[in-house]
Amino acid sequence: MTLRIGELFLLGFRGTRLPAWLIDFERAFGLGGVLLFDRDVQTGAALRNVESPAQLRALCDEVHALPSRPLVCIDQEGGRVRRLKPARGFAELPSARAFARLDAAEARRIADASFAEMKSLGIDFDLAPVVDLDVNPANPNIGALERSFSADPAVVRRCVLTLDAAARRVGLGLCLKHYPGLGGAWTDSHAELTDISACVSDAEVALFVELAAQVAGSAILLSHGMAKQWDPAWPVSISAAAIGALRRALPDALLITDDLQMQGLRAFCSTREAARRALAAGVDLVCIGNNLLAEEGECVQAAASLAALAERDATLRSTLLAAQARVRARKASCG
Repeated sequence: MTLRIGELFLLGFRGTRLPAWLIDFERAFGLGGVLLFDRDVQTGAALRNVESPAQLRALCDEVHALPSRPLVCIDQEGGRVRRLKPARGFAELPSARAFARLDAAEARRIADASFAEMKSLGIDFDLAPVVDLDVNPANPNIGALERSFSADPAVVRRCVLTLDAAARRVGLGLCLKHYPGLGGAWTDSHAELTDISACVSDAEVALFVELAAQVAGSAILLSHGMAKQWDPAWPVSISAAAIGALRRALPDALLITDDLQMQGLRAFCSTREAARRALAAGVDLVCIGNNLLAEEGECVQAAASLAALAERDATLRSTLLAAQARVRARKASCG
């Protein structure tokens, strides 16, 4: 198999159509997927990639027409974290906490409507649901935003399986996050180092592994949390020890990093170095949102550097080819 290093990149971009730099990146390296946002964090603009259902459908068609048939991914958790908002003509989707309180019939109805809409628009993967247990309701990025279903694993399991059934009915992939769980943290990894050493639990890790083996797409998003008992030096998303253990538990799962531009990770290394570390450790897709920072050129340099390294390192090349095969399997199932 020929290594196309770009197929291991999940990239964000600015605009309601594909920009020239991303088309050039795909031509040179291939492309694993794109990540869509409704607003632009860096500039403060209210419009980034998502304007209306018709516009979004055209954009997804444009992405899928590229030779490497990239995946279209979006964060549509519900509530505060949803890129497809009713104000722009999209289906309603409540927060995870509110979803957990719905009766079974209403939960199915809402999930079916939202997921059918996403699939009809051309979205391949919803980077949700959140599996983090709500053990610290004051957590600024999980509990305070109602992104967790519950502190009770049984409730989380029930909600995830309800969503999985809806996703399977339409052929939408899901990605569980944020492994191994950020619900107990006191800080937000978007902004600063997030130490989860005291709140990582065997039960929560087991819940991620159990559900990832079942849900459509079999994907897990790795957090930038610092679990020092696993690795005293590096966050989970770029830790060879943490990633290796998860890969052994789930050999065929699609492992995706959280956005490598988050400040909680940049305290350790650059975007380029983070991408190298994550992929060498066994991650399949490195996410670079280009929303917190504009690093289009850095994406190109990271891909070129990794491709050159793989030419000289047979072990790295084998690891990257295995990741590419897992990405291509998801593309084939979505196409």
